[in-house]
This record gives sequence, structure tokens and C-alpha cells, in this order.
Amino acid sequence: MAEPKAKYDRQLRIWGEHGQAALEKATICLLNCGPTGSETLKNLVLGGVGSITVIDGSKVEPGDLGNNFMVDESCVGQSKAKCVCTFLQELNDAVKAKFIEEYPEALIGSNPSFFSQFTIVVATQLAEDSMIKLDKICREANVLLIFARSYGLTGFVRISVKEHAVIESKPDHFLDDLRLNNPWPELKRFAETIDLNVTDPVAHKHTPYVVILVKIVEEWTKAHSGALPSTRDEKKEFKDLLKAGMYLTSRGINSDLLRIMHDSCSEVESNSSDFWVMVAALKEFIANEGGEEAPLEGSIPDMTSSTELYVSLQKIYQAKAEADFLAIQQRVKSILKRIGRDPDSISKEMIKSFCKNARKLKDEFNNPSVAELQKYLTDEEYSVAMGFYILLRAVDRFAANYNSFPGQFEGEMDEDISRLKTAVVGLLSDLGCNGTTVTEDLINEMCRFGASELHAVAAFIGGIASQEVIKLITKQFVPMNALTEQITTSWDGAVDLLQVKCFITSFKGGIPYIFERYRGWQ
Repeated sequence: MAEPKAKYDRQLRIWGEHGQAALEKATICLLNCGPTGSETLKNLVLGGVGSITVIDGSKVEPGDLGNNFMVDESCVGQSKAKCVCTFLQELNDAVKAKFIEEYPEALIGSNPSFFSQFTIVVATQLAEDSMIKLDKICREANVLLIFARSYGLTGFVRISVKEHAVIESKPDHFLDDLRLNNPWPELKRFAETIDLNVTDPVAHKHTPYVVILVKIVEEWTKAHSGALPSTRDEKKEFKDLLKAGMYLTSRGINSDLLRIMHDSCSEVESNSSDFWVMVAALKEFIANEGGEEAPLEGSIPDMTSSTELYVSLQKIYQAKAEADFLAIQQRVKSILKRIGRDPDSISKEMIKSFCKNARKLKDEFNNPSVAELQKYLTDEEYSVAMGFYILLRAVDRFAANYNSFPGQFEGEMDEDISRLKTAVVGLLSDLGCNGTTVTEDLINEMCRFGASELHAVAAFIGGIASQEVIKLITKQFVPMNALTEQITTSWDGAVDLLQVKCFITSFKGGIPYIFERYRGWQ
């Protein structure tokens, strides 16, 4: 067997050894191992999760050979869960795999405590009533839950968790924390030792721009009563002074971070999560040692500079970041002791990572409303995706009433279209969206799908679902910020175009560092 570092080399560069360790500890339960479930689990097995448990009570049928790459002709008539589990095990023998030959709906009803043993449950191709029951079970057990479903040329992925904190969001664009607008004493003293009026052009060229900016900012604030440039004219004047453009962040704590710090959860108790303990420590730090600033990240970007000056500047930033970390670490220990927990229960690595990313905290919360539903149904850009979302819920009502999905059997298409229209009207009425409707073209298309599970769509849905699973387990990167990810397909000549539509945000969280509280079923 290949060494783990060599085996997972590429992904280790993305989420690091600690992220891989989290994956290798994860226990994953898959409900239904059709194409969507199999494709989701395939990606996770290749990624090196700890163990998988496949739940499916069906047998492999000849029709499965056309859309599920995890079964072959020899599997026909055998347990689908067993066959898929065997194929997945061959992809990565380091992953522990087992199967249970039982229908997920029966297990949800008869043994709800079964799901409490897992890190995350991935439920595929479940009807809405089963999803609602499972959602309640997983919330009570604090188990992460992801729903995924492909239906003809459409589908969705949905995340449901009580609370989710991402320490390493890794945003694409974020300003370096150079603290130019509020330098600490050591940085000031370093800047004062460098003469910008030096006559040697080579020496001047190799002066770190951080030093130049610190000096220019100090000069500006002295002439403007300590204020940074804010108006357009002031910024132009500052640029003229600097002879180059720059961007300054405001001093102090941004409004997003303030909202997190003022959340009632920051008043920690013995059962508070590690995240909130660190927020409480951050709150104390900012009010005391931090001087109304978040802890310094400690890194500096590449810049034109002499090696000697760059290394000296780098050491100053690293020393400040280390001092801030030690202060917060001490406060974390003190808080843990105060609430009756082990002072060393939160690792040094976690606190250090929290300090590095603390200033990026952001808090968002939006609850879907009737107005939003109506807006998306009538919005030209989102009406198709929203229409399919309504239809994906309506087909479950249809199936509950008629014991089959619309268009599933030949010869009943016209009658099914009429029945599905009635189900859509009833659903929209229950959602409070009276007066709105779904176009007849979409209803006809949904009936044409006949509840089929196409491999191309299932692979795409499974790819998105597995990506979100990895985000949740590693607590890195930002999970999708929508109640539903709607995937629709269209045909344009010989090109199959996949469009991803996101709508109805329903979580407490944000970019780039998020804390999420997903509400129950909406």
C-alpha cells in the first residue's frame, strides 16, 4: 500500500495533513446507493475517509447496469449495497467499508438512534417525508447531514447542520494584515531606523514598501487629526502623496466581527463549543492586550527589498503574531478552567489557526420568506431553477398520493401532467405563494423525466455533494451558501450545458470565516 503522504499528495496540498487527518477519522453513512449515492461515495473513498456504511435494501436490476458504474452483470439479482460496497473497497483498501441490506425509510422509522454513530449522513434519492424525519434525527444527535437527489435532468444538494464553524476558509482575495494604519511599537521603531531620503537609489529602491507606507500614513494622520483618508478627494491627495495607489482598512474591529462577538453564544458555558470559547477569548483579548485590534496574522507578502530588511521585517511581524497568540491561548485556558473544563482541551494548533483567521470572521443569516419565493419564481434568471425546486417537492406529494412518480409509466402522461399541476398549486398554496405558478413547460418536462436517474446528472450531483462533505468534515473552505443548489440541463446542438442555480440562503454563516446555524426543514 502506498504511503499516505504519497498516496494523497495532491489533496494534502489543498487541505493539509490536519484536513486529511479529519477525513481519515470520518465515518460516513450513505442512504441508497444508486448512481447519485455511488458517485458521491466514490469521490469520498478516493479521498481517504475513515469508513463507509452503505444502506440499501434493493437488489441489482438489469436497468442499473446503464447508470451505475459500481455494478456489473455479475451483480444482477444480488444485494445492491453489497455490490457497491465491494467495488468501492477496491478503489481504496485503506477505507473500512460495510453494508446493511435494509431500506433507509424503514431504518429511519425503526431505529433512529442508529445514525448517531456517524460523522455525517449522506441521504440520496429520499422522498420529502423521509428527509424531514431524518433531518430531525440528525439534528438531535448533532450529526452532519447532506441530502442529494438527481431527477431526470435536474437535482439538488442540501446541507443541514445545527452549527458549523470554518476556521480555514481560504478566500481567493483578502488583504494582507500589515497593520499599516495602526502599527505597534516594534514596527514603528523599525520604520524610524530607515531614512527615506537616502541618496543611494539602489538602497531606496530596496526599502520595503511596508516601511514607506507606515511613514506616509503617520505623516498623513499627523496632518489630519489622526484620521485616515476617507473621502474621494482625501484618497486622491493621499495617492498623490504616496505617488502610487494603495488601500487602507479602517482601524479597529469590523462590523461583521462585532456581530459575532456580541452573539449570546459568546457568553460561554460548560457545554459551549470550542469555537465559542475561542470567540470569548478573542473578545477579552481585543478589549485588553489587542488594543481594539484582532490578533495579527504574522505573514507578509513578497516585495522588493534587500534580504536583510525583509528578514528583519518578517521577524517583527512573526514576533507580534506569536505574542498575540500566546495572549489568546492564555485567555482560552483561563476560560476553560472557569467553566469547569480541561484547560488544555483546545489544542495549540487550533488556537493558532483561529488567531491567524480571526479578523476574517463574518456572520450571515437569512431566512427564506414568502416574498423571496415569489421573487425567485418570477425572476427571469432564477424562475427555471426555482420552478424545478417546487416541482422536486411536488413530485413527492404526487408519489404519496398515487404510489408512482409522474410519467413513470407509459400511457398516463396526460393524466399525470394534470395531477402534477394540482400538486404544484397545493404546494405553492401551503408555502404562502398564492397567485404564483410554475410554467406548463416545466411541468411537462418533469413528467417527461419519469423519475429517471441519469448517470451524467448523478455524477455531477454526486461531485457537488462530495465536495460539500469534504468542506464540512475538514472545516475548510466555505460550504455552499444556499438552501438549495439547483442543477438544470439544456441541450444546445451537441453540447450538454450544465447550469448551477443557487437561491434562498438559509443559514447563519458567511465568507470567509463562517459560523452557521442551519434551520430545520423549510
